[in-house]
Amino acid sequence: MIAFVSGTVAALAPDAAVVEVGGVGMAVQCTPNTLSALRLGRPAKLHTSLVVREDSLTLYGFADDDERQVFELLQTASGVGPRLAQAMLAVHSPDALRRAVATGDEKALTAVPGIGKKGAQKLLLELKDRLGEPLGAPAVGAPVSSGWRDQLHAALIGLGYATREADEAVAAVTPQAEAAGGTPQVGRLLKAALQTLNRAR
Repeated sequence: MIAFVSGTVAALAPDAAVVEVGGVGMAVQCTPNTLSALRLGRPAKLHTSLVVREDSLTLYGFADDDERQVFELLQTASGVGPRLAQAMLAVHSPDALRRAVATGDEKALTAVPGIGKKGAQKLLLELKDRLGEPLGAPAVGAPVSSGWRDQLHAALIGLGYATREADEAVAAVTPQAEAAGGTPQVGRLLKAALQTLNRAR
């Protein structure tokens, strides 16, 4: 198994990165949150999980080992493949998923594209004793962080967009971020920002 890849970021796309390792470009599927921390031409280390199918070998990459472990644990539930597990981690952090399962929060799971009410109920039952307890306590009444703007802007620049385009995309998703309350999820905002940029082109 390939436990991690470490090298220079050679390319970035909305759902993947190419990391050059010893002269070989490794294509790694990543969540928007993970991609937002990568920069073209800069060194990066991604914890990985290799998914083997009859017709393909797909490498999934994560910011840390905890995220990778949760990705693999999610797939032990029936009906959860790598794409759905990655979608769950694109919407929720590992701790948010643990909290959702620990508290039986159906609503949190149905926020993931591809999971309906029945699917959420089934997942809550199956994952109850598998994900473990949340590692950190949720922040109560946390103020809206302005740090998300810088992270989002940097992620868009890293994906190759011009500064002006990044500024416009950040401005376009600001109402959505403020409406969310608490600390906005950069991964979700990056998806929304990319959609506004694609419409503008």
